[in-house]
Amino acid sequence: MFAERYSFKRFYEVVEQNPYLAGFYKDMKRWAFHLQVFFLSKRFAHHYGIQRSGEATIQDRSIYEDPYVFAKNLYLQGNMSENDYRCYLELFENMAQNLEVPDLLVYLRASVPTLCHRIAQRGREFERSIKREYLQQLANHYEDWVATYPGKVLTIDTDGLDFVNNPEDFASMCEQVWESLEQTTFEVPEQTELRFGLRALS
Repeated sequence: MFAERYSFKRFYEVVEQNPYLAGFYKDMKRWAFHLQVFFLSKRFAHHYGIQRSGEATIQDRSIYEDPYVFAKNLYLQGNMSENDYRCYLELFENMAQNLEVPDLLVYLRASVPTLCHRIAQRGREFERSIKREYLQQLANHYEDWVATYPGKVLTIDTDGLDFVNNPEDFASMCEQVWESLEQTTFEVPEQTELRFGLRALS
């Protein structure tokens, strides 16, 4: 929504394109490494392409989340072997050497009940088997990761917010993002029209 409103280029997470996803939720130990390497490859390609283009871009999920949130959680759960996890981290570290940290990371924090509600709303068949305990573990890892992230972070608590159906919630989020971007080296594209005050509303 933000990208469309301000004409930013956008890269969405390639969830349904991952050929290992459905099998992963049925047998995590068998498919965890394959799943994470697929996502790592796609996110690297997106990030590197964004970096080379120099265009104002929003990426749905960053490459930095996988090793410190998702892959880490799978390893700690015993669903990824130590050898696989070490191999995965080495792949990530080699890739990360060629990447620049984004101007801004926007962390949309949500409680587990809110996450469960959103998953139910999406209605994806392969997500129906996700357990609350798994979501809580991911939430904990996110908090740990964000606390040590080397770049600029904007955290927005999204419980009770509805960016899709409530224009005021969306406007408030946009305002916070722009205020944070103004504190970075990010340059607003010339074709981007900003509406100060309630910038998200036309």
